[in-house]
Amino acid sequence: MIKVKTELPEVFDSFADARQQGFLAMKELKDSGKGVVGQFCTYTPQEIFMAADLVTVGLCSTSDETIKEAEKVLPANLCPLIKSSYGFAITDKCPYMYFSDLIVGETTCDGKKKMYELLGETKNVHILELPHKQDTPEAKALWRAEIVRLKERVEKDFDIEITDEKLREAIHKRNMERRLLKEFYELSTMTPPPMTGQRQLQVLFGSQFKFNWEDKVAEIQHAIDSVRTAYENGERTVSEDAPRILVTGCPMGGVTEKVVKVIEDAGAVVVAYENCTGAKQMDRQCKEDGDPITNIADHYIQIGCSVMTPNPNRMELLDRLCQQFSVDGVVEMTLQACHTYAVEAYSIRRHLHEKGIPYLQLETDYGTADIGQLATRAGAFVEML
Repeated sequence: MIKVKTELPEVFDSFADARQQGFLAMKELKDSGKGVVGQFCTYTPQEIFMAADLVTVGLCSTSDETIKEAEKVLPANLCPLIKSSYGFAITDKCPYMYFSDLIVGETTCDGKKKMYELLGETKNVHILELPHKQDTPEAKALWRAEIVRLKERVEKDFDIEITDEKLREAIHKRNMERRLLKEFYELSTMTPPPMTGQRQLQVLFGSQFKFNWEDKVAEIQHAIDSVRTAYENGERTVSEDAPRILVTGCPMGGVTEKVVKVIEDAGAVVVAYENCTGAKQMDRQCKEDGDPITNIADHYIQIGCSVMTPNPNRMELLDRLCQQFSVDGVVEMTLQACHTYAVEAYSIRRHLHEKGIPYLQLETDYGTADIGQLATRAGAFVEML
């Protein structure tokens, strides 16, 4: 059994009101007896935690607030997502990291793997061994075994039995969530789109911080209904002539929303997100019939991330989204020192150019000093569309 943390951190009184409210909301969950699992990656199967009636929270930090603290341990020339996440962990400034009873990491990239080792010195950490191939029997067998190992770890840590019946129910509920989020972002296939890319991102990113499943699906449905009703009533928030942009690359949220803002300030509209925040995790349904562990393993290993080699599923999803959303151009947001996405950007550029789709890569971090440069490059790109 794990030691359950229910008290607020010593630095609580120094936090701004919004963060205090986040801590209080998490404390209320913990006081009610709920276990909390923190996860970093789209490859982490939420169905395991849902089947155990645990709360799942996303831990990929999106601010440079704690990076200086992190750089006392981690190298400066490391991905800001890794430094920020570690910084929030060691400073107790993130309510989700602080109250997580179990943190699940994964072997997506080398920087994360080594950071997780350090994180494990102060947190209860479980690492999923993610194979970097998707189509071999050996990779599939390893990944299924890793899902079983995660299930057994959750059962042990939280003293609970996860049955096949509970897993099937969790798959069904997660599929419903995926369908609703997909229905929401597919509203932007319309011309003109009924919402800005900033509005779409707020819902997609914010959905991972809704802890009651019934409330979450109700809020997503409300977002769908409100956007559709406003559009049917003649409300137009986006010009019909605005160039339609698809965003791909690294995970987005928080400070990196600046990329969406400069694109839309330049007169374009972001209609689709292929990245982890968007279609990458919502596009497909998990099979519900048959062995639930095998279904979960088969579903998640097919996600098209740049850590996979080769990575045909990302190309296939990009092609489909570009056609479905009538995309005029693609912008790739790459975080500094994210080597897998930085290297794969060349293949993405070549692939899209062969199809006649304009492409722009924007490299950035969690600071705001580069907003002017980003705006200049985004403006020039939009102007040529």
